[in-house]
Amino acid sequence: MLHSLQSLDKVEWRKGKVSGTVYHGGKDLSKVLSEVYAEFSHTNPLHPDVFPSVRRMEAEVISMCLRLFNGDPELACGSMTSGGTESILMACKSYRDRARTLNGITEPEMVIPVTAHPAFDKAATYFGINVVRAPVDASCRVNVSALKSMITKNTVMIVGSFPAYPHGAFDDIGALAEVAMKKSVGLHVDCCLGSFIVPFMEKAGYACPPFDFRVDGVTSISCDTHKFGYAPKGSSVVMYANKDLRQFQYCVSPNWPGGIYASPSVAGSRPGALVASCWAAMMKMGEDGYVQCTKKVVAAARQLADGISSIEHLELCCPPDAMVVAWSSTKLNIYAISDEMTKRGWNLNALQNPPAVHVCVTLPVSDAIAELLADLKESVAIVLADPTPKKDGMGAIYGMAASIPDKSLVTDITKGYLDALTKL
Repeated sequence: MLHSLQSLDKVEWRKGKVSGTVYHGGKDLSKVLSEVYAEFSHTNPLHPDVFPSVRRMEAEVISMCLRLFNGDPELACGSMTSGGTESILMACKSYRDRARTLNGITEPEMVIPVTAHPAFDKAATYFGINVVRAPVDASCRVNVSALKSMITKNTVMIVGSFPAYPHGAFDDIGALAEVAMKKSVGLHVDCCLGSFIVPFMEKAGYACPPFDFRVDGVTSISCDTHKFGYAPKGSSVVMYANKDLRQFQYCVSPNWPGGIYASPSVAGSRPGALVASCWAAMMKMGEDGYVQCTKKVVAAARQLADGISSIEHLELCCPPDAMVVAWSSTKLNIYAISDEMTKRGWNLNALQNPPAVHVCVTLPVSDAIAELLADLKESVAIVLADPTPKKDGMGAIYGMAASIPDKSLVTDITKGYLDALTKL
């Protein structure tokens, strides 16, 4: 039955035909992680007295990440979460509660780039924070001057992405940190996608501007261990420059008849197997393993960018800073080109505002660059020969969305799609 259900998964991610999504560290690592997961499948970090082994592994994962991102050995701290979204949620809650407790701010705001991850919007919805969006410039990086002008007395945090998901550009963390210190607000660096690529870029031979706790003014960072850390899905780390800020993340119920209840993040019970598997992935990969993976991924991304630049009618949104390559077209329907790639077995990421497509290069994708470029060139030729918009596919979906002036209708349609996902 399981094999029958698995046959529904048609996209060949093992052949590198999926952008991002599956961050596969190789068959040997997968075998180790499967064994570790089975061994610790019964454990729960909510009960550290019962499972001290998991508590220790969780502490070591956090410690390794703090060293990787250059946190102060005495002051910096962090927590494991279920993924990048929860890491971002926890950071936003911490800033909101700190501002409310220490500064009496009851109408909190955060200023974020328009390219910041939607997890910040989710945090705003959950925690009652107003979102102020700063534009990006021609390089796809946040316009720091515009962001600075949007900070008010109610601003509790600002955000920089490293890199931003849509186009893969690094926001200028150094400039944002200067603004944060001058305005006395927190600066969160979203490094969920950059995870275990950007900290190793210099050792892999690629230039990378300062972005972590070495930059004065950076007060928190989110990093997904389940992306380029090659841990199984369901693990991330949120880090803080000091323990005082992390205190506002915690939730404690001291008067419950069942006893004093405390949890560091959203979940109560958590799968200890994910903690153990994350620890095992980091130990098996080691620094040398991550450096070699970074070399391969970044080199492949630049090879892809060079190839796209040579295809007529395609333009890079910006040069790739790390592993994401985004492109558009001023002459052709970029979504129609993406639809042609889908027919050839590819699963690419569609962007909007403006229309574009991107590939997040993973280890599997890095082995398929030549095939990707060949299929992309062929797809462009087909759309060029017949540019008439089709009535189905990604082009039709995004064409419809763009034609609807009331975006609340798009939201309602999307909610209907989410409803449909749970129907048999």
